[in-house]
Amino acid sequence: MTTDTSRSTTAVILDGYVDEPACLGVPPYISPYIRTVAGAISVHGFSVRYLTIDQLRNDPQIFAAMDRAGLLVMIAGVTVPGKYLGGTPATITEIQQVGHQLRGPKKLIGGPIGFGYAGEGGKKAVRQVIAGFDALLEGDPAVALDRYLAGGDPTGVFDYTRTDPWSVAGAGIIVQHPDFPYVMCELETARGCSHGATGGCSFCTEPFYGLPRYRSVSGVAAEVAALASHGARHFRVGRQPDLLAYGADAGEYPAPRPDLLEELFSSIRTSAPDLKTLHIDNTNPATIARHEEKSREALAAIIRYHTPGDVAAFGMETADPAVVAANNLKAQPDEVFRAIEIANEIGGVRRDGIPELLPGLNFVCGLAGETPATYDKNEQFLSRVLAAGLLVRRVNIRQVMPFEGTPAYTNNTLGKNERRFRAFKEFVREKIDLLMLRQVYPIGTILRDVRIEVSGELSFGRQPGSYPILAGIPLNLPARTVIDAVVVDWGMRSITALPLPLNINTLPASALRWMPGVGKKRVAAVIAKRPFKDVAAFVKVAGSSALDPYLEC
Repeated sequence: MTTDTSRSTTAVILDGYVDEPACLGVPPYISPYIRTVAGAISVHGFSVRYLTIDQLRNDPQIFAAMDRAGLLVMIAGVTVPGKYLGGTPATITEIQQVGHQLRGPKKLIGGPIGFGYAGEGGKKAVRQVIAGFDALLEGDPAVALDRYLAGGDPTGVFDYTRTDPWSVAGAGIIVQHPDFPYVMCELETARGCSHGATGGCSFCTEPFYGLPRYRSVSGVAAEVAALASHGARHFRVGRQPDLLAYGADAGEYPAPRPDLLEELFSSIRTSAPDLKTLHIDNTNPATIARHEEKSREALAAIIRYHTPGDVAAFGMETADPAVVAANNLKAQPDEVFRAIEIANEIGGVRRDGIPELLPGLNFVCGLAGETPATYDKNEQFLSRVLAAGLLVRRVNIRQVMPFEGTPAYTNNTLGKNERRFRAFKEFVREKIDLLMLRQVYPIGTILRDVRIEVSGELSFGRQPGSYPILAGIPLNLPARTVIDAVVVDWGMRSITALPLPLNINTLPASALRWMPGVGKKRVAAVIAKRPFKDVAAFVKVAGSSALDPYLEC
């Protein structure tokens, strides 16, 4: 087979976004796939242009420029359904439209889309031929692409000795990301799952990658240095099912190696001394519960080098022991509870007003063995966490998206407990989330570098980070504005904040009414007495609050 790309030496990477159990590439995140593919393309003499599916949606004229390229590589696929603010993953219809409408370039597609596609959680993912493309990049997209461009078949066996140099060569692609320089670089430390030794969780696609293969500290550090040289300042060590098992010995529940995690995180800091965000993602609660002391040391090592506001995502899935057993899940409820205790003990200390590192809980509904009583157990578990005074940053609830090749594809309870599922979500939002947010982000908490993503009379923004809190700002702020803000109220899954500094003589009524002591009833009286000559005069009208240190006239 030969590959004719003589028409143009420009290659386009079209990011349709990915979301997997151990990899996120939905804006403001950029996945490792994009960077290794960019590196692989560059060594074959192409100049690389990066585009996102959202850019294509917003400006269809981009099709003309794409059609003049010699090569198109699309990366796409969602195996973990979610709701997104920064971008929307490509649908199967959009993917096939790209394939059919472009005539000029060779068209290749890779990523988890090869496992199948479903439009939302609660639906089976169907593995299908993706029409309109010349080839599916099977296995690792970058390795398969390199083989294809060299005249071979588009299949690639994953190998860090090949992909590490490409991650460095492709690091410059980040400057083309629409969110640059606020792009979050997802860093890969391992691929594959140790729990896969016994088949893995029934619904999870990570065992498709086999048993863990760990990336070297030097490989990660070299990529971080390259990214930093191009202006990257925000990083998440996310591409691994259980970060605490990084470099650990074989076994289904290996003990953490705190020394290696210390080396990894210190090397990231050394490679990017000006970084502003360094967060993590997945940790297995069973690892923490079964190896308490090593886990304490490992979490402490991470905290020494990370930035505060971090979240360790716990794949709990359910609090029903029968469902745990039926789906070969990782941890029993009591193990998860113990892991939450330990994470609070080590990570609950506040720095700059916010906790260093808190757990986040993931629930998956529709699994085999689930009954209405399962949801009772879930609610009882969360109530127990709340009653114990423990903090959880967030609770994610989703319906399973079964993929062919996983046990959940043929053994699940989708559609059988819909009413109880909806009631559970409502319980969590009203009885858990709101109360947790009040404790995690008390009034007066400062959020640094909140970037406005949705502009309007009520603008919405987030900090760079792992599961950052959504902040509603009751002011019309231009998109991409970056502000410091102070928390003044809470919703079920978001907070209300005001931009700093708080000028009590110029804040409009729509914002002023959110200040403690003012509210709807007193805002007119406050405005009538403006301008205040000093903060003390304002306090006489509105009363004292946690915001007093941030007020100015």
